[in-house]
Amino acid sequence: MKIALGADHAGYNLKEVVKEFLTTLSIDVEDFGAYSEDRVDYPDFAHPVADAVESDKCDLGIVICGSGNGINMAVNKHAGIRSALCWEEALAALARQHNDANVLALPARFITKEVALACVKAFLENSFEGGRHQNRVAKISC
Repeated sequence: MKIALGADHAGYNLKEVVKEFLTTLSIDVEDFGAYSEDRVDYPDFAHPVADAVESDKCDLGIVICGSGNGINMAVNKHAGIRSALCWEEALAALARQHNDANVLALPARFITKEVALACVKAFLENSFEGGRHQNRVAKISC
């Protein structure tokens, strides 16, 4: 498995924690930045993550900014992306199970690193259930 990872300056520290966690799970990570806490614009990191997931260069993506909202909006502009903003483990699991989410967005300023890692773990351990959810997910793309 290969995960595309991206964050702005507000998400940089949490991105580094997530990257280390993924590495301990022997998951390949493609880190699209940011690479410091210097102020940057989240779309500059959201779009490369979305491109990597859309093109199947990476299996899934994780994006992080201060609120999680901006970076989530940016990746969701891509037709092949279904990104879910999650701040608790159950939301991350349901995003995969019911919505076939392929990108997880995390709000760095509003969750602890422990909660963030629980969300990442749930996101990775769950998969799309299909069935009654399939038709709904098919209606998402415009």
